[in-house]
Amino acid sequence: MRALLALALAFFAAFPAMADEIRPFSIEFAEQEKGVWALNWKQPVSALNGTEIILPRIPENCSLQGEPVVRTVNLAFIGHADVACDGDIAGQTFALPQLLGGADALLRVLPLDAPAQTHRLTASEPSVTISAQPGAWQVFTTYLVIGAEHILFGWDHLLFVIALVLLVQKGWAVVKAATAFTVAHSITLVASTLGYAGLPQGPVEALIALSIVFLAVELTTTDRETWTRRWPWIVAFGFGLLHGFGFAGALREIGLPEGEVPAALLAFNLGVEAGQLMVVAAVLLLRSAIQRLVPKAEAPALKFTTYAIGITAAYWLVDRVIS
Repeated sequence: MRALLALALAFFAAFPAMADEIRPFSIEFAEQEKGVWALNWKQPVSALNGTEIILPRIPENCSLQGEPVVRTVNLAFIGHADVACDGDIAGQTFALPQLLGGADALLRVLPLDAPAQTHRLTASEPSVTISAQPGAWQVFTTYLVIGAEHILFGWDHLLFVIALVLLVQKGWAVVKAATAFTVAHSITLVASTLGYAGLPQGPVEALIALSIVFLAVELTTTDRETWTRRWPWIVAFGFGLLHGFGFAGALREIGLPEGEVPAALLAFNLGVEAGQLMVVAAVLLLRSAIQRLVPKAEAPALKFTTYAIGITAAYWLVDRVIS
């Protein structure tokens, strides 16, 4: 048991404290008045080139007005610069050439007299041409990828799905539980994003961590048939409503493009579901492989995973309650 706890603590240490960051690097380029823009960006301390401050490359017809101002908040550099642009920026290039490996960034461009647009910058495509009018397909593909990444790299939602699959185990029961979770978080995601419902983000994030702790405890209860094990889809639906508010909070951070809200919202939700299906399939395949190839390893592997998930979620819960 001591060895399992030590391994679980080591596993936990590898996770970021901020479990629900949707984007490690984000940039906002907003027009304040005709020809006057504000460049704001957030760069994690550990991202890209370590502690070097990264300055995004603005369009060629724009110039910085004075020196950028940078401060450190919550293990991230927050930068601001005033920018003057000569003429329209449509058709101009915005870039972040310092992106490396699998890193990416989210760019939001907010002109005064045109719809807001969102672009994803990657190491393979670190630059983007600013559109005069963003098309529905560009919006759809961007938010689809963002949604998938949020479930795959949003550790709290990811651990909840993993714990749920480990608890339910059987194929058809997993399908019902995953469907219930999907339906529930889709309801609150749409309702909250469109302004029909809402909860404070702080308590929501704490309760999401608590939901993972709850499933971890259920995973350790193997000597009796609990209510959760009998009707996992009901529990998945209830917690799914809560996680939907978490998804909505993350979506509010990046914003929705004017005129393309339905497409962006649908794409984000489909991206979340695609990522969720990948996680479910991966967990089921991995467990099946262990059962067939090394059946004796299943019990200790499950115990280790359970403690790792529980300890990690418990830390998040305490951190979110006291912060």
